[in-house]
Amino acid sequence: MKKLLATTCLAAGLLGLGSAASAAECGDVTIANMNWQSAEVLANVDKFILTEGYGCSAELVVGDTVPSITSMIEKGQPDIAPEGWVDLLPDVVNRGLQEGKLVGAAVALSDGAVQGWWVPKYIVEANPDIKTIDDVLKHKELFPDPEDPSKGAVFNGPQGWGGTVVTTQLYKAYGAEAAGFTLVDTGSAAGLDGSIAKAYERKQGWVGYYWAPTALLGKYEMVKLDHGVPNDMAEWKRCNTVADCPDPKKNDWPKDKVQTLVTKAFADRAGPAMEYLNTRAWTNDTVNKLMAWMTDNQASGEEGAKHFLEENPDLWTKWVSPEVAEKIKAAL
Repeated sequence: MKKLLATTCLAAGLLGLGSAASAAECGDVTIANMNWQSAEVLANVDKFILTEGYGCSAELVVGDTVPSITSMIEKGQPDIAPEGWVDLLPDVVNRGLQEGKLVGAAVALSDGAVQGWWVPKYIVEANPDIKTIDDVLKHKELFPDPEDPSKGAVFNGPQGWGGTVVTTQLYKAYGAEAAGFTLVDTGSAAGLDGSIAKAYERKQGWVGYYWAPTALLGKYEMVKLDHGVPNDMAEWKRCNTVADCPDPKKNDWPKDKVQTLVTKAFADRAGPAMEYLNTRAWTNDTVNKLMAWMTDNQASGEEGAKHFLEENPDLWTKWVSPEVAEKIKAAL
């Protein structure tokens, strides 16, 4: 009996040492908390899971795409950028990967960040023939210009946005003016959001530029129009993204790759926590709905993370082992 007890105690001690070792490996972790809603809530999800599930000592640090990723390469800090928009600085990211200073973990947004022209879902349900931009341009009567109902309207973003330049160029490329549509400058992000909300509340037609993930698309169901052509990156760079290019062609809007980036030093010592970061991913639909809840409840990133973990165990438990999942559930 004494021998059995000794063996049991030894096993328990070894298990304890194993847990302590994995926590020690993980140690102090800094996570870039970038200044937009989807990145903020993901950083808080990572902090909670790494702290409660893997015994890391995780801390959020203020961040943004360019300075955070550049600092990871040059200074080895922060350890993790949960929502890295790698297409915004491909040369910098590629250099970090090639020099062995960065490691690419999971593609955080599994279906990619999406930009394009959208219409309300109720318009598509009532007019199932509307699938593409060209289809919309045949029906100006469904998308009336608020200033001149005899014309259709394409709502654009504010000046200074890349998406506003592209929408202006696509407006030309698809012959929207000849089809009887005007291009509406909404003036600001709030103006753009307001135009969608107003149309939606009145069940009116609306077509224009928007993107995901966003809280607004979690509140109002919108359908992204097909561009009717494949993406041509050479043409995209030559003219679709250049404001004064006179001859834009029809083109598809490429998706942005949104990937979790980790410093090589952290990846080497993270142990099981790295398995989580290599697995954790969610969709635009999941993030849109979460951000809509956060907006409606004026919730912080930390509150949003806890809400997500409480409401979506079927999703996040797939990112971790059953043992880690139990620790996280106990901490909620």
